[in-house]
Amino acid sequence: MYRFSIGNGNWIIKFSPHLTLGAEEKEAIVNSLLHLGSHWTGYSHSDSFVIFHESTGMIVFRVEEIPSLILTVTTIVPKDKWYVKTDAGIRKYN
Repeated sequence: MYRFSIGNGNWIIKFSPHLTLGAEEKEAIVNSLLHLGSHWTGYSHSDSFVIFHESTGMIVFRVEEIPSLILTVTTIVPKDKWYVKTDAGIRKYN
């Protein structure tokens, strides 16, 4: 769990228990949020958003505002497991 402040809000970031991430990966995720600044603070309780991180993959966040301002990393989808739906079918994302 990490704590940080953006604007007037004091946020907590949690990682779902099923995720096995090292300290470096967690730090990279927190730094990505800090680079976003307050862009994501307009989301409401139970909203979700994603960050496409070049080395980590697609990081899915869930916003909670009760009982505190909490962002939960719910899952991470590595880039090699991304697919794109086109009119011709489904193909791997490059």
